[in-house]
Amino acid sequence: MSDLLASVSAGAGLHGLDWPTVAGLLLHFLLLSMLSVGGAITAAPDMQRYLVGQQGWLSDSEFTASVAIGQAAPGPNLLFVALLGWQVAGLAGLVATLVGILLPSTVLAMAVGRYRQRRAHSLAMRAFSAGLAPLTLGLLGATGWVLLAPTRHPPGAAALVAVTLLVMLRTRLSPLWLIALGAVAGMAGWV
Repeated sequence: MSDLLASVSAGAGLHGLDWPTVAGLLLHFLLLSMLSVGGAITAAPDMQRYLVGQQGWLSDSEFTASVAIGQAAPGPNLLFVALLGWQVAGLAGLVATLVGILLPSTVLAMAVGRYRQRRAHSLAMRAFSAGLAPLTLGLLGATGWVLLAPTRHPPGAAALVAVTLLVMLRTRLSPLWLIALGAVAGMAGWV
């Protein structure tokens, strides 16, 4: 994590990529934008597959740290996308990933919003909206699995995830208590 913070503060991407590669990064994030039902975080598994597994530009730890820093920072939830682009190709990567993830979904959202206003009471529109909920939940579950990759090995991590899931499903306890439990477990070295 300290290497990630050092490279972010240094102000350059890690790999010195050429323009055709940056264009490829842009094209991939343009496609991911259309899968981002529920926000950019739902496309994180494919971002991880592409950036870590396929291209090898980032390690699992760098990817997870980028997502964690982007989510912890104040501001929009998609800041992690900018950080991933920055890590891969500096300022050009940052612009490519942000434009890629924002442009298609923004245009589509505006068009669908206008269409939905005109046909809000139609059965097809209500069915379409209801069908997006399970899709979003599935994508968020896949994102959680990918982000857990660096911590899956300690047995305490799986137990902490199971406890968190059960408590969130069965009680109305504030998530802040579960975050505190995770912090204590991490400080104690259990995860």
